[in-house]
Amino acid sequence: MSDRVIAIDGPAGSGKSSVARALAEGLGWSFLDTGAMYRAVTVEALDRGVDVKDEVAMGELAKAARITTLPRVTVNDRDVEDDIRSDRVNVAVSDVAANPLVRSQMVGRQREFAAGQPLGTVVEGRDITTVVFPDATVKVYLTASLEERARRRDEEGEASVNRRDVADSTREASPLRQAHDALVLDTTGRDVHDVVEEIIQCLQHKTLS
Repeated sequence: MSDRVIAIDGPAGSGKSSVARALAEGLGWSFLDTGAMYRAVTVEALDRGVDVKDEVAMGELAKAARITTLPRVTVNDRDVEDDIRSDRVNVAVSDVAANPLVRSQMVGRQREFAAGQPLGTVVEGRDITTVVFPDATVKVYLTASLEERARRRDEEGEASVNRRDVADSTREASPLRQAHDALVLDTTGRDVHDVVEEIIQCLQHKTLS
């Protein structure tokens, strides 16, 4: 078991998944995409016809859901990898992620996952440094211009990305915000490897200090 966690926050399209995956691979650590967990719950709700705005019903659905994120995203033994970034999920996932009952279920699982890893875990999401792992070994907040983020999420476009920004930063339950002690990196025009190297340098400094 390890208590070493690199927590990466940031808005949609800031490069969290790409950077976190590459960082975990470079360190030989485990990787957890928390956004995929909320999207998996969203797919399950939509397929079952559950109202994503029904707080109690969604909380019960999340509690019962069996979710894996690697090597592919599954929910209740169904592979939903190809559906989690569909238009219907993009529209509904903010309501699911804003549900405090759903978040409580997901946060508990995220902490349990990290606690069980032998070396360390790279975790990415939107409340990872402030709520899920406030005592993470290294906290990182990635950002990028709206134009750059929309380009990376070309299946959504600027309007959709901006809508997610507003929803994520204004929700009552665990809103997206920058931790005061996070390493802030603007990834606009930067290579993933370059960003990863800067985070590793920060980790090495923390380990040695």
